[in-house]
Amino acid sequence: MWQVRALLTHDAFRARHRTEDRYFTRDRALTFPLVILLILQKSVKGMQLVLNEFLGKLDKLPVSSSAFTQARSHLRHTAFIELNQKAVVGTCYGDGDYRRYEGFRLLAIDGSKIHLPDTPAIRDAFGTIGHNPAHGEAQPYALASVVYDLLNRIALDARLAEARAYEVDLAFEQLDVMRSDDLLVCDRNYTDYALLAHLTQRQRHYVGRVRRSSFTAAQRMFSKESPENCVVTVQVPKRARKKVRALGLPEQITLRLVRVSFSTGEVAVLATSLLDDKQFPVDELAQVYRRRWREETFFGVLKTRLALENFTGKTAEAVLQDFHATVFITGLETFFIDDAQAQLDQRATTTQYPPQVNKQVSFNAIKNHVLDLFFRETDEAVILDQLTHLFLMKPISVRPGRIVPRHPQHKLRLLNYHKREKKVCY
Repeated sequence: MWQVRALLTHDAFRARHRTEDRYFTRDRALTFPLVILLILQKSVKGMQLVLNEFLGKLDKLPVSSSAFTQARSHLRHTAFIELNQKAVVGTCYGDGDYRRYEGFRLLAIDGSKIHLPDTPAIRDAFGTIGHNPAHGEAQPYALASVVYDLLNRIALDARLAEARAYEVDLAFEQLDVMRSDDLLVCDRNYTDYALLAHLTQRQRHYVGRVRRSSFTAAQRMFSKESPENCVVTVQVPKRARKKVRALGLPEQITLRLVRVSFSTGEVAVLATSLLDDKQFPVDELAQVYRRRWREETFFGVLKTRLALENFTGKTAEAVLQDFHATVFITGLETFFIDDAQAQLDQRATTTQYPPQVNKQVSFNAIKNHVLDLFFRETDEAVILDQLTHLFLMKPISVRPGRIVPRHPQHKLRLLNYHKREKKVCY
C-alpha cells in the first residue's frame, strides 16, 4: 500500500506517465493522483455522479465530467502498468515467499475478446470483428491477453491488442516474463509447433493441451495407437517451417505426450517438457492442466464483477486506462484479502465446503476506500483491519469438482436477469 502512495506523489512517476511536461503542474481540483484514483474507482454510475461523490469525500467542489475527460487525456495508461509491476508483481515475488508447484511458479496464458465502445477513434485503433449481413454491422473489439499466476492469482503481464491479433503472436512477446523456474499451462490454441519450439529453445517448461491435427504423434495418441504416456521427437510441420526458420527456432523438439480423461468423459492429449514420469505422473499433469481454469475465472471477474466492458471513456487511451486499472485492482484485491482468507481457511475444518472471500464484497470495499488507502494520511493498520472485517462478510462456499452444465438461455430470461436480478459491486 505504501508503494502506491509513494509512486502517486513522486515527481518522476508523474513525469513518466503524463503526455507532456506542462500537464499536472498546477494545483487544481483534479490533480495527478486524484485522476488515477478516479479511474481506479471505475463505476457503472454516470461519471458526473462519481465525481460528485468522490470530490465530496475530500470536501472539494465538484467539477464537470468534461473536466475529468480533459484531465485524463493528459495521463498515459502506462501509469497503471507500472503500478501493477511495482506494487503487485514486485511485492509478490520480492521476498521469495509465494506459492509454488514442485518449485515452479505456475503460469497460464490466455486471451479473451473485449467489446469496446463504438466510436470512430476506437474502431481505428482496435478494429472490428463479426461482420455478417444477417446480424448487422461489425462491432469494435480488442483482444485481451494475460499471463497469470494460477497459484498466487496475479497478472504478470496484460496486453490489449487489436481485434484480429493472433494470440500466439502476442504470447511470443509476453513470455519474456517467464523465468527458468516457471511452468506454463496453456490451452490448445497455443500449442502450435513454433511456440513449443520457442519455449524449448529458451529452456522454459510447459504443459499444454494439443489438437488432434497438431502433429502425427498426437494423432496416434488420440486414436490410442500409442501408449498413454510417451516421449517423442517432433519434426516441424511443413506449414510452420517458414515461420520457424525466420525466427531461428529448432526444427525438431523432444517432448512428452500424455493422454488424460476428464470427469465429463472427454479425452485430451497434453504435451509437456516435463519428461520425468516418476516425478510428474499422468494424473498429476492432468491436475496441473485443470488449474488453468483459474485464468478463465479471472477473465470472468474482469468482465462481470468489475464490469470491464462498461468503459468510462470513448477514446482508445481511455479504454487502455480502464483495462490496465482493472487488472491492477485485481492484484490489489489478492493482497488485501490474504488475512481474511487465512481466517476463513481456519473455519474450513468445521464446514463441508471451504469458504472464500466474496469478491463482490471485497471489490466494493476496496473501491470505497481508495482515498483512505492511497491518498489520505491514515493509519495503514487501521484501514487494513477495517477492510479485513468487511472481507469476512458473507463469504461464499466452493464445492470442489463442481461442474455446471451450460444451457442456452432464452433472450427474455437474459433480459430479465440484466434488468431485475443482476447485482453490481459499485
